[in-house]
Amino acid sequence: MSSHRALAHDVSRIRPPSAYAPSGRFDAIIVPAARGAAALNGAAHLSARLGVPLVALCSKDTRAVEAAARVAHVRGCRALVVDVPTTYRHDWLPARTTAPRLRGANAHRRSDTSLKRNLGLLMARLYGWGKILFLDDDIGDSIDGTPVSVPPPIVRRLAAELDVSQIAGLTCREFPDNSVVCHARRLAGYRQDTFVSGAALAVNCNDQPVPFFPDIYNEDWFFFSPLVAERRLGLAGTATQAPYDPFADPQRAREEEFGDLLAEGLYTLFEKQAPEIDYFERLDAADERYWQWYIEARRETLALTSLSLESAVEYAHDADRCAAALHSLDAAIGQLDRLSALICADYVAAWAGDLREWEWSTQRVRSVAATTDVMRELDLPTWDVIGRSDYSRGQVFIGTAA
Repeated sequence: MSSHRALAHDVSRIRPPSAYAPSGRFDAIIVPAARGAAALNGAAHLSARLGVPLVALCSKDTRAVEAAARVAHVRGCRALVVDVPTTYRHDWLPARTTAPRLRGANAHRRSDTSLKRNLGLLMARLYGWGKILFLDDDIGDSIDGTPVSVPPPIVRRLAAELDVSQIAGLTCREFPDNSVVCHARRLAGYRQDTFVSGAALAVNCNDQPVPFFPDIYNEDWFFFSPLVAERRLGLAGTATQAPYDPFADPQRAREEEFGDLLAEGLYTLFEKQAPEIDYFERLDAADERYWQWYIEARRETLALTSLSLESAVEYAHDADRCAAALHSLDAAIGQLDRLSALICADYVAAWAGDLREWEWSTQRVRSVAATTDVMRELDLPTWDVIGRSDYSRGQVFIGTAA
């Protein structure tokens, strides 16, 4: 499995702008929060250090009332915290890629990260923001013992890169942001790289049109794939992701397999195509015949990884971990066996259709006057503001919680 590193434009060694340079500033930091209010500490401290407002989109183990109490204790942090209901729907959100048969191919994946990132993009349109920074709540570093999601110089480099690239991001090497299959390959002794991650991703929403995040594993790879295809995605440095056990539940591998197959397959295709080809023409090349070939290539990769892990179980010091990885790999193989070249081609066609419609419709979303209006437009009734002022371009929010 290729690292695809050549598809990104590496600017990680470029000196970041000074703390006072306008080019190094974001209009908002947006966190899809799900791991509890305490997981917002790093983003809240970063928000305070940079003087950039924080938006916490809360669900699962993070509730807005608890998140508000947490960030209120960080001096200088101005924040909007919003509860995103588990049943949330909106007419602006794409529908083709969430059709029931495609959700089945996803093993009925249970993540709402894509939804919350798309809400962040819609908020950017409604507030009139230009540069926004998405940060996951498991991204964390520290400065003199104070948690921050990402060191400010790297943040400024990300923001400055948005002057020339619509999207720029970081790669997570410690802990590596990889799929379960990729972690299994690394454990089996294969060389396994990381790519730009949606866990720390900057977007210039002034550059229209802006893509969206589909509800599938590797949604970030789909989001920035138009830029990747043209080698215009900026790679601005590294971030630190909190470690977790990728082999704790084989269901994780099952839910990732369809998205991993599609994203790896598309990027492999992009590597073979000339940079000047139109993006939608590239997608047309991902037809049934292509997916028949790529599914077999992936099946061979998983089989070789499985054989290596079986040997490792006998001789490795971490035999229990290798055995757990094998269970997860078996789950991925089982899900791959349920997939067909036709459903892969159907998903790519659905992605293309949703992308065209999203790009057309979101360019027609106009900014509104206040946070109360933004929340009304998005049908989000439960929210609160910490640190009140005007949250139009470059500032914070107005209005009171509904």
